[in-house]
Amino acid sequence: MSMVIPMAATRMDRMKTQAMRTADQVRPMAHTAREVAAHRIEDARVWAAPMLDRAAHSVEDEIAPKVSAFLARAAERVDPAPSIKRRSRWSMLALAAGVAACAVGIVLYRNNSRQWADTMKDTGADASRWPGERVDDMGGAEEGGMRADDTSRKMY
Repeated sequence: MSMVIPMAATRMDRMKTQAMRTADQVRPMAHTAREVAAHRIEDARVWAAPMLDRAAHSVEDEIAPKVSAFLARAAERVDPAPSIKRRSRWSMLALAAGVAACAVGIVLYRNNSRQWADTMKDTGADASRWPGERVDDMGGAEEGGMRADDTSRKMY
């Protein structure tokens, strides 16, 4: 390798010339270092990939459920909504009891209305007999010589 290096006239030119010689010497070493670094990076990636995968599965299977449970418990402690949930449970229970009471009331009302209707039918049949009985009672009173006017006078 024969390079012609001109002689430097100034100090700046001499420094430039020295930098060019050093660059020519370092260039092959830098190329080799780059290849070695690329190879070592690839080796590190080959080693790290399964380690990271194992760590990910370990976190997913062992640590994440614990962290998730911890965060859920913390959220329950911090959340002011549980008091509302308890109220809603009691209100739903009261609502269900009210609906059940209404259903019982409707059934009892229907049974009572049927009995009342049956009683009214019987009473209606009795009422058709009353006018005849009253007439008979009145006729007997008139035969005895007392009238309604006489009865009312006795009361006063």
